[in-house]
Amino acid sequence: MGRILVAGGATGIGRAAVLAFAEAGHEILLADINASEAKAVADATTAGHVKVLEIDLLEPDAAERCVKAAVEAFGGLDTIFVTAAILQSAPLAEWTLDMWERSMALNLRLPFLLAKAAAPHLMRSDNGSILFTSSTGAVRGHAGMPAYHASKAGLLGLARSLADELGPHQVRVNCLLPGWIETPFNDPFWSHQENAATSREKIESAIPMRRQGEPQDVAGAVLFLSSPAARYITGTSLVVDGGYTAV
Repeated sequence: MGRILVAGGATGIGRAAVLAFAEAGHEILLADINASEAKAVADATTAGHVKVLEIDLLEPDAAERCVKAAVEAFGGLDTIFVTAAILQSAPLAEWTLDMWERSMALNLRLPFLLAKAAAPHLMRSDNGSILFTSSTGAVRGHAGMPAYHASKAGLLGLARSLADELGPHQVRVNCLLPGWIETPFNDPFWSHQENAATSREKIESAIPMRRQGEPQDVAGAVLFLSSPAARYITGTSLVVDGGYTAV
């Protein structure tokens, strides 16, 4: 049974992962600012143990507080899964420094600080694992979302660097690259399009499986990369996109 910290698990992919972790019998600390949705996730579990920490992950000390709460609750830590993120869309001329800094703080700074805070505890685990949620947006671009694409690409470099540093301690660091997953998280992208319906049709027709994924389609990859079955996988990225980046 693993001890898991999920940063940003009240909705979307994070929610699906928490439910999958719980179903597998793990202990999970779900850290999210959305307390009502997080509690609903905890209440929906039928196995495992989900503890909710209501926290603004943009706060500079949020990472240390999350790790401390998980270790105090479970006596240690085996995996951190970071899925909290911000997606903002606007024409380049309308982007502000505050928008850029806010995206970088949650999408890139938080994963770094969580890894830093969790590393000493993960080194004591027999299955230490760090999993960042990047995106196929790390390797493809869309107008209007410079901070999102830059931060998600940054996670790939962060994972490779940490994999090299933490590898001798048997701690794995990997990135998950979901493609188009049907969640409200993508609403800012659709609202930025001149015709959302046409854009959706164009994107889905470019996916070999001809559909967007569901959060549950990603949860299995999360469990795999966090499990002992992936004990020799580190510094890499697993794409879950229905073939979108393959063609």
